[in-house]
Amino acid sequence: MPVRPLHVGRRPVATTCPYCGVGCGVIATAGGDGEVIVAGDPTHPANHGRLCSKGAALAETLELDDRLLYPEIAGQRVAWEEALDTVASGLARILREHGPEAVAFYCSGQLLTEDYYVANKLMKGFIGAANIDTNSRLCMASTVVGHKRAFGSDTVPGCYEDLDTAELVVLVGSNAAWCHPILYQRLSEAAACSESRKVVVIDPRRTATCDLADLHLALRPGSDAILFNGLLTYLHAHGWLDEGFVEGRTEGFEDALAAARASAPDIATVAARCGLSEVAVAQLYHWFATTERSVTLFSQGVNQSSSGSDKVNAILNCHLATGRIGRPGMGPFSLTGQPNAMGGREVGGLATTLAAHMDFGDAACARVQRFWQSPTIARGPGLKAVELFEAIAAGRVKAVWIMATNPAVSLPDADRVNRTLARCELVVVSDCVRRTDTTAYAHVLLPAATWGEKDGTTTNSERRISRQRPFLQAPGEARPDWWILTQVARRMGFAGGFPYASAGEIFREHAALSGFENQGERAFDIRGLAHLDDPAYDALTPIQWPVPHPAHQGTARMFAGQAFHTASGRARFIPVQPRPPAAAPSSANPFVLNTGRIRDQWHTMTRTGTVPRLTAHIAEPRVEIHPDDAADLGLEDAGLARLSNATGTMLARVHLAEGQLPDTVFVPIHWSDRFAAQARVNALVAPVTDPLSGEPEFKHAPIAVAPFRPVWHGFAFSRTPLESLAADYCVRIPGRQFWRYELAGERDGVDWAAWSREHLAGAGEWLEYQDRGARRYRAARLLDGRLQACLFVGPTHDLPTRTWLAQLFAATALDGAARASLLTARPPADQPDAGPTLCSCFGVGRNVLIAAIQRDRLTTPEAVGAALLAGTNCGSCVPELRALIDATLHPAVATLVTRG
Repeated sequence: MPVRPLHVGRRPVATTCPYCGVGCGVIATAGGDGEVIVAGDPTHPANHGRLCSKGAALAETLELDDRLLYPEIAGQRVAWEEALDTVASGLARILREHGPEAVAFYCSGQLLTEDYYVANKLMKGFIGAANIDTNSRLCMASTVVGHKRAFGSDTVPGCYEDLDTAELVVLVGSNAAWCHPILYQRLSEAAACSESRKVVVIDPRRTATCDLADLHLALRPGSDAILFNGLLTYLHAHGWLDEGFVEGRTEGFEDALAAARASAPDIATVAARCGLSEVAVAQLYHWFATTERSVTLFSQGVNQSSSGSDKVNAILNCHLATGRIGRPGMGPFSLTGQPNAMGGREVGGLATTLAAHMDFGDAACARVQRFWQSPTIARGPGLKAVELFEAIAAGRVKAVWIMATNPAVSLPDADRVNRTLARCELVVVSDCVRRTDTTAYAHVLLPAATWGEKDGTTTNSERRISRQRPFLQAPGEARPDWWILTQVARRMGFAGGFPYASAGEIFREHAALSGFENQGERAFDIRGLAHLDDPAYDALTPIQWPVPHPAHQGTARMFAGQAFHTASGRARFIPVQPRPPAAAPSSANPFVLNTGRIRDQWHTMTRTGTVPRLTAHIAEPRVEIHPDDAADLGLEDAGLARLSNATGTMLARVHLAEGQLPDTVFVPIHWSDRFAAQARVNALVAPVTDPLSGEPEFKHAPIAVAPFRPVWHGFAFSRTPLESLAADYCVRIPGRQFWRYELAGERDGVDWAAWSREHLAGAGEWLEYQDRGARRYRAARLLDGRLQACLFVGPTHDLPTRTWLAQLFAATALDGAARASLLTARPPADQPDAGPTLCSCFGVGRNVLIAAIQRDRLTTPEAVGAALLAGTNCGSCVPELRALIDATLHPAVATLVTRG
């Protein structure tokens, strides 16, 4: 079933990217032939036309091969009427028999604001419990707590323009080069325009973002609060406070200072506790103290901690102490992980808030119930994400409706989550993908519309509301999430509260609620948009809240002169008493596991994992480890490792990384059972959370690392997908016109000729080579001279490179040299190996880059870009290009630098 354009002719549609919280504008054009062209929107203020590698590849994610196209019950296709009746009657029965606390929704920052609004209204105002939470709990809940404690509201004070004018940018726990590439490029361009501008990166790892850094503080994992407590102490001791701001607009400073002094009295103590040099700490403190226009960007490295809320407030304390908030070029700035995590916060998608940024309380509950005219209202916070799945395991929650997310992979203690879902009485899943780790447990599957088909709004990290517009017809019987929720609500007897016929109608109600009985005491206020009729809603241009009246043009910065949203109108300093991570390394689990994203993948890969150019850069689950640790453990670069602890185990490819601190490892979060065997890293993460925010500690899990030594290694290519491959290590990787499988196993004595006939079966000509003594086997199947499948097996991981084999699948027929190359396992002389892909946007391989750098003496990324285009689109690979140039032209110097 081809993708179908919504409009006749090639009409460009302005929409918004569905990936990270940067909120980039996209221009999508769909043709009648099914071709979709995606480009950055040059008029959108978030990205000014730039797109990262993932955004640039959006058109390649629209294939329908694995779409969920029809409702299903117990794996069988049914009509919408039956599916909706089943969900409604199941929820109503459990509600009737066990009460509202037995029902839960688990949502996603992938939902649009209108979807989120309807889900929250149904759960809190009609079912009557607050058990609706979201995967955004896993990435930014600590920031919500920090904002509310300090400002009295969940408000990001600044905007992206502040990144352009700041003279000091401090990135804390943020690999923006890979996780927020467009903002990283913005920072890079601003740095190039100012000789005085300084960039500091605070991160245990030396990441790609450090390419921009004037100073990198590789602090001990979990010690962020000590570092910022020390900064507060330093600012006071050296007379760098904004005393007028502190006295006139804040409260609680003395208590916060006393707590800071207790844990971080001086630079020497901070340096020792954080594992840093005193010189580096002093430099950071001096730059911050003497640079008024300072922005602190923080992300998951701060949030995802059992003390994440305190870390956030330690940062906010320093900005409040210097009055650096609400003015151009300065302020604390949370970089949000998901495209609509902010929109979910606005409508009450978190179990800990009510709606429209209102907290639970008698007055607020009565106000929202009055506005909704609902039969009931949740009177207190519900179960946060980890608690919610623990309640399912305990049998207290008997029905869960999961929307647009994959908790079987993304939650901590993932193996237990899988067992929990298998025992739950009623599991409903709304998704656009048929096969995920979570849909496997669904009693009812509901086909949801996805990006390109959905209509609504999102809010990015700078409070900017943007439209996401459809340009494709939803395939099969897929429907918007708000429509699905509305239909279920009506069948449960709540038709009067859910009359919606369009996303615009829902948005108007959401906007009106934000202004309902709001005399300025609530920060979130978009009542100025509540008047929009359907044409005006359709034409809505990006705007930052608050928007308190129809003529208002939006608000770039908060708290410049306005009161804070506390009872006193003053911002609050929060005393922070740093706590170590919940679990410390031990002799059994001596390594600290840190998890996070990689450059070209998104979440659990349900969208990006099928795009060849996005899997070309890092194709397999991997563990990054310091070379000295690897040597001590007997690990080889590109070999395999087993990671384990009491909660689970996983297998990963070894990647030696000089920028990794000793006794620590980094593993990406993305791989799931759909794409790899034994590769879900969250199986190793214990369900330990921040007591205030409920956010899990994804950045500090003690584990053991050991070599995984299978008796055979191999890889297979096939034009058709392969199923049921019996291998202990098995990774499924998409290619252009083929699937590739990386394999390894502990079972000896495999009959590889029989294996090939079973798994690579089909008509055609077979080529085979076997050396039983060397335990090597190669086979290829050709049909009409065209390569259909091949298999390479050996006793070690030192197998032929894959890139030249991928090129053979593009050939209409193989000549004699190419046929011989299959058996000799070497590329033909006239087909040089391009090497692993470094630039995903233009598919430029490492070997091609090295050859050009050596041949033409290309000394800068700009010169490489002019010659080969690499690095000229999203720029995400520029740090790697610069490192490759150094390693190629000055290998001795590069080695000294990386080992220094």
